[in-house]
Amino acid sequence: MIGIWTGTAGEWAGTAAGVLGVPTQVLRATAAGALLCLLGWGAWRLAERDVTRRRQVRLFPRSHRPVVHRLGTKLRAGGRRPPPELLLLPLGVLAAWPTHSPLVAAVAAGAVLPAIRLRRRRGGARLAERRRRAVVGLCAALAGELRTGATPHQAVETAVSDGTVPDAQALDCTVLLAAVRYGGGVPEAFQTLAEVPGAEGAAGIAACWQVSSSSGAGLADGLDRVAEGLRAERSLGESIQAELAGPRSTAGLLAALPLFGLLLGIALGADPLRMLLHTPSGLLCLFGGALLEWAGLAWTARIARGAEAVPA
Repeated sequence: MIGIWTGTAGEWAGTAAGVLGVPTQVLRATAAGALLCLLGWGAWRLAERDVTRRRQVRLFPRSHRPVVHRLGTKLRAGGRRPPPELLLLPLGVLAAWPTHSPLVAAVAAGAVLPAIRLRRRRGGARLAERRRRAVVGLCAALAGELRTGATPHQAVETAVSDGTVPDAQALDCTVLLAAVRYGGGVPEAFQTLAEVPGAEGAAGIAACWQVSSSSGAGLADGLDRVAEGLRAERSLGESIQAELAGPRSTAGLLAALPLFGLLLGIALGADPLRMLLHTPSGLLCLFGGALLEWAGLAWTARIARGAEAVPA
């Protein structure tokens, strides 16, 4: 269907070229680029709308659907800034002009959503690491407050509210504070907090809270042991990341070698882009090479994830 739309855009461009006196090739490239930009923008808007709806359903109960509707309207009216990956669309159009191939613009448009997902995945990983540090700091702060004579509920409210816990803003402690202030289940609140990626260590706090409330065991000593275990787990994770840095760098360098090969061919006076983009054998080689490149990167990433998932 994209080919039909592109062909129709080319026919319109040919008609406009006869009227305006602009070269047909320039108008066709401009029309195809505008179409790809519109398709990429529409895909991004649909993805953002779907993500916003899922978050609203998770955060608000069904009895507050009018509030959710007003919140969604406010978010849309506020105008969220588009992601920087949309710059790939005009860059792809500009790159399509000197190469005389719409394939470059199509590849740039197809890379928008994967680039957005990759950026969000990396941002989620950084946020998860901040939450791990925050949970360890929360354990230490709770143990310190308990040793000063505070009650468990006072210790939770002080540790969460005074801002002494590092990266505490990464944790959403609204449910925990509500449980402490209004007589809710504090272990259940910690379990809810543990469901957030990176805050899984809060389940240990919930277990210590339940044991201390049922048997009268020291909560501060239990929190110290939980904090020590979480620190050891983070230290192991950092060691694994350090060990995987070398293989990941090697994989990235090997993945970039085809680009260096193209630059070397251009520097030697050859024209590899013309062969790759405008001949059947070149297109076949380009498709096969891109497929093998993707398979190699996916395989390397899977091996790295498997090494990271090894239990301590």
